[in-house]
Amino acid sequence: MRMKLVGVGGATAMAALRVATGAGNWFSALALGVTLLKCLLIPTYHSTDFEVHRNWLAITHSLPISQWYYEATSEWTLDYPPFFAWFEYALSHVAKYFDQEMLNVHNLNYSSSRTLLFQRFSVIFTDALFVYAVYECCKCIEGKKAGKELTEKPKFILSALLLWNFGLLIVDHIHFQYNGFLSGLMLLSIARLFQKRHMEGAFLFAVLLHFKHIYLYVAPAYGIYLLRSYCFTANKPEPTASSLFPTLPFQEGPLPCILGSKLLGIVQCFGQSAVRHRLLSVGKAGDASIFLILTTTGHYSLFPLLFTAPELPIKILLMLLFTIYSISSLKTLFRKEKPLFNWMETFYLLGLGPLEVFCEFVFPFTSWKLKYPFIPLLLTSVYCAVGITYAWFKLYVSALSDPPVGKTKKQ
Repeated sequence: MRMKLVGVGGATAMAALRVATGAGNWFSALALGVTLLKCLLIPTYHSTDFEVHRNWLAITHSLPISQWYYEATSEWTLDYPPFFAWFEYALSHVAKYFDQEMLNVHNLNYSSSRTLLFQRFSVIFTDALFVYAVYECCKCIEGKKAGKELTEKPKFILSALLLWNFGLLIVDHIHFQYNGFLSGLMLLSIARLFQKRHMEGAFLFAVLLHFKHIYLYVAPAYGIYLLRSYCFTANKPEPTASSLFPTLPFQEGPLPCILGSKLLGIVQCFGQSAVRHRLLSVGKAGDASIFLILTTTGHYSLFPLLFTAPELPIKILLMLLFTIYSISSLKTLFRKEKPLFNWMETFYLLGLGPLEVFCEFVFPFTSWKLKYPFIPLLLTSVYCAVGITYAWFKLYVSALSDPPVGKTKKQ
C-alpha cells in the first residue's frame, strides 16, 4: 500500500512538474512535487525522535522557563540550545489545537492520529525555509554550462539535488527530525556570503548555532573565511565556490547514537547530505565526481535507520531514483569532459548493490542472525566509512592542488 502511495506521489509530482514548467515556473513545481511526496510519507514508521520532540513540546508548553532544562520525567530531556527550545515552544501553541494531551509531560510515549499529523506537518511546514534557501543559492549559480533543455540547466539540477534530497526525505519525513529547517539556515547563510552580504551570513550562522550546537565545529571555518574575505581585505572580493567550500567540513549526518558503531562516527560528519558540496557539483566535473561518491555512500549509510519491512521498498526505490538522476544529470552537464568515475570508483559504487542484497535478503536466513545480529550494520559501517573517507581525501587533494583563488578567473 505504501509503495502504491509513493508511486502515485511520484506520478503526481511529475504531472505538476510538466504543468509548471510549461508556464516557466519550474522551481515551484519541484518544491510542490516534493511536498506532495512528503505528505504521502506521513503514515510511515517513525523513530524514538518522534517521542523526543513530543516531550520537548510538552516541557516548553507546560513548564516555566526555569525548569525546561531540568525536567527529567522522560529520559528524553531537552538538550538543544535555547533557540530550539523556543522553537518547540512556538510549535506547542499550534499543537494544542490538534491534541492537548500531547502537551502533558507525564504522557510518556503518547501518540494519537492528531499528534502524528501535527508532528509530520510541522516538519513539512518548516521546510519552507529550506525551499527558500535553495532558491537563494540557485541565484548564485552562473549559467555558463546551461543547455538548451530545462533539465540540463545547472540551476535546475542544483534545485533538484537539494529539494529532492534522499537523505532529508527519509531522515526528516520517515525517521523524524528537523534537519531540513536547520539545513535551510545553513544554506541561507552561505547564500548571503555568495551575495557579499557578509554580516547577514554571519548573523544567520550565529542563529543556527543557537538552534543546534553540533554546528559549532563549523565556526572556525566561518571565522577564518570572514576574516580573510571581509574583515582584513580592503576590496572585500566576491566569494566563490572554490574559495569558500573546501574550507568547510560537511554537516552532521543524522545517524543517531542508537546505531552504536564507532565507524558510523566517520559517516556522522559526512553522511547526510553534504549540502555545501552540492553547490560545487554543478561547477566542475571533479567536484561532481566527489559529490556523487559522497552522497551515494552517505545515503546508503542511512539505510539502517529504516529497519522495518514496510519501509524497505520505499528506501530502495527513493535512493535508486535519486542516485540515477544525480549521476545522469551531472553526466549530461559534463558530457564534454572526462568520465566522472574511474574504474575503482565505479567498482566501489556498484558494490553497494551486493552489500544490500546480503544484508537485507541473505543474512536474515543464515544461522548467524541470532548469534551475530550486528554483522549487517558492521559491514555497512565499514563499507561506507571507506567511501566517505576516500571522498573526503579526494576533496582536500583537489582543494590543495587548485590554483589560488586570486589567480583564477572569476566564475
